[in-house]
Amino acid sequence: MRAYSLDLRERIVRAVAAGRPQSEVARTFRVGRATVRRYLELERATGSLAPRPIPGRPAAIGAAQGPALRAQLGDAPDATLEEHRERWAREMGVRVSVSAMHRAIARLGFTRKKRSSTRASGTP
Repeated sequence: MRAYSLDLRERIVRAVAAGRPQSEVARTFRVGRATVRRYLELERATGSLAPRPIPGRPAAIGAAQGPALRAQLGDAPDATLEEHRERWAREMGVRVSVSAMHRAIARLGFTRKKRSSTRASGTP
């Protein structure tokens, strides 16, 4: 879920500052009462209504490295995740887990499903 825009946050806080009850402001802007209270507390504590950063560690293979991974997948489309992981460590100098490699490949839109060895069916 994405954070509400800074503009909406400011309008909510201004409405409460103008004397409107928090529950009425929540209904007007279609947000929860807890959200209104959180925005008021955030402004009091920090002086800003900017959304806080999303917690968590950055991806081991980021968006900037996407083209290199895409090229690697093109060179060896039938390689296993373990083989891709080992090649990534060899060529890029960064060791990643099999899970991290899987997530990076999925972010690029590649699937790992292989064609079966049997003849393709005649139905579309």
